[in-house]
Amino acid sequence: MRNLIIVLVLTAGFLSCKNDTKQTEKSESENQITTSDMDEAPKKKILSPHTSTMKMIGDAHIHIDYSSPGVRGRIIFGGLVGYDNVWQAGAHNATWIETNKDLIINGEILPKGKYGFFTIPSKEDWTIMINRNWEQHGKDEYDEKDDIIRFKVTPTINEITEHLEYKINKISETEGTISMAWEKVTISFPFMMNQ
Repeated sequence: MRNLIIVLVLTAGFLSCKNDTKQTEKSESENQITTSDMDEAPKKKILSPHTSTMKMIGDAHIHIDYSSPGVRGRIIFGGLVGYDNVWQAGAHNATWIETNKDLIINGEILPKGKYGFFTIPSKEDWTIMINRNWEQHGKDEYDEKDDIIRFKVTPTINEITEHLEYKINKISETEGTISMAWEKVTISFPFMMNQ
């Protein structure tokens, strides 16, 4: 009889511990967050994504690196980007252009290298500046003395381009154009290889 009581006590204790373990496992699994739950959390949309464009024109590799802001219902030129002020032609860091060959732009030689690309938008003509100082935030350190090439272009008005976009267009093995479009404005200028 005594052995029977010991067996019953041990069995009751074992069952009680097993039940406690199940409760602990259940409460722990209810508090776990799986990786898939975290993946479904909304990600913050990047308003001015970093992007680039590049093209081979003959044996020249031309690369433009920039951040691409959106219009998002705003007045851009003459509003967000003031007229007659230096603009880094993108968002965040200054837009830069790099070429592995000498180019001729507006009758002037742009030696191979990496350069900041700036503009001064206006209602009529825009000023384009290709500047030695390519690595800067915005236009904080822009200095006209560092311009390698400076010239004017006349913008065209087109359908709206929601996000700022640069294009390098190939005309021939020795010639091309660089264009920038944002909001309803497009600017473009030709270049050729310095042979």
